[in-house]
Amino acid sequence: MKRYEQERNFLKSNFNEFKNIKTDKMKGIPQPEKVKSYDINSKIINLPDVDKDVLKRKDIYDCIKDRRSTRFYNDESISLDELSYLLWATQGITGTNKSGMTYRTVPCSGATHSFETYLFIMNVDTLEKGIYRYLPIEHKLLFISAMKDVDERIDAITLEQPFVPNFARKAAVTFAWSTTPYRSEWKFDITAHKKILIDVGHICQNLYLAGESVDIGVCALGIYDQEAVDNILQLDGEEEFIIYLAAAGKKRIK
Repeated sequence: MKRYEQERNFLKSNFNEFKNIKTDKMKGIPQPEKVKSYDINSKIINLPDVDKDVLKRKDIYDCIKDRRSTRFYNDESISLDELSYLLWATQGITGTNKSGMTYRTVPCSGATHSFETYLFIMNVDTLEKGIYRYLPIEHKLLFISAMKDVDERIDAITLEQPFVPNFARKAAVTFAWSTTPYRSEWKFDITAHKKILIDVGHICQNLYLAGESVDIGVCALGIYDQEAVDNILQLDGEEEFIIYLAAAGKKRIK
């Protein structure tokens, strides 16, 4: 049991230790950028406005009851309206307070929002196969690069799935959430990292429930090649790195 001790302690609250720490915020160090910047000359794709009409199931009770991890997808594409809705449901901005703090569709400790949403697009109407990043403030997509073999690249970074091998490559899109830990560390110091893991769980659960409401199946991916996915997305692996993935696609009837 000794080998579990450090990890178990990580799961516990360390608030008493945190009370005696002067955070970077308290020291007057400027807050890090709230969202990742990008070249203004980049290719930007406008997303449709999110509308209730996209919903196929409007009863939240049924969506919660029927939620399952779905690893079997058909060949039907996801519409841009549906993708827009899923992005809004997971990281969409619903308001801003006087200090510029954003309110989103998911809770986040101290509104630090350390996450960026990357997308491996394989089968979405009107979108080229490749890698994209969601811009939550603008509610738009940033095109990063085309990738005709995106399904093979996904397969390479998500091998050794225990239940259904190679299922992610058959999805329409794979969400990849990165974290920039200092956005949370600036405010919460040593308590930031547990909060980050809790917060990314909120994001993925919203994806599950939003997916269920439009008949899109979702399956979270906790097994992946860290170095490979960070390299594909050109992340340094230290200041920003992938922390969670989830595949999504139209459900296949077994």
